[in-house]
Amino acid sequence: MFGKTQMRVLLLGLDAAGKTTTLYQLMGKNDKTVPTIGYNVETISVPPLEFMVWDVSGQERLRSFWRHYYHGTCGVIFVVDVCDAERFPMVRRELHGILQEEELSQAVVLILANKADQQNAVSTQELSQALELELLDASGRKYHVQRSVALTGEGLKDGVIWLSKNMTPHVAK
Repeated sequence: MFGKTQMRVLLLGLDAAGKTTTLYQLMGKNDKTVPTIGYNVETISVPPLEFMVWDVSGQERLRSFWRHYYHGTCGVIFVVDVCDAERFPMVRRELHGILQEEELSQAVVLILANKADQQNAVSTQELSQALELELLDASGRKYHVQRSVALTGEGLKDGVIWLSKNMTPHVAK
């Protein structure tokens, strides 16, 4: 652990978006996942950093608890099921809602456009429009949209490398 800076990362998104599958892929596990009730915490290495990843349940009745995990967060990985366009308005509300929180004001955001290999997947450009990401441009928020397939790991490495290059350690106020 010496020589590695540990960064706190929240892994958020609606239920069934692929958060836990993403976490397991990043850890090199191919375990079958079940819906997360509460949270999972794992450390993954992204040299020269270590991410302490908090995979928090995305079920509607549990999303109000996300705020309890914000303190000290340097980065947010927000996973979106790009095949579930019906829920994009809800995704947009949740994403923009968390980004209004003071404790996440310095956090950079990686948006994983997950399940991108499916026939009914929208493009990253269509997703960006549906989520109104131009508002993040206007606010100066650092973010990146990465096409991904959590089941195979496609796009995940590129995404976390971007995250590691753009995060800075959280300084408590």
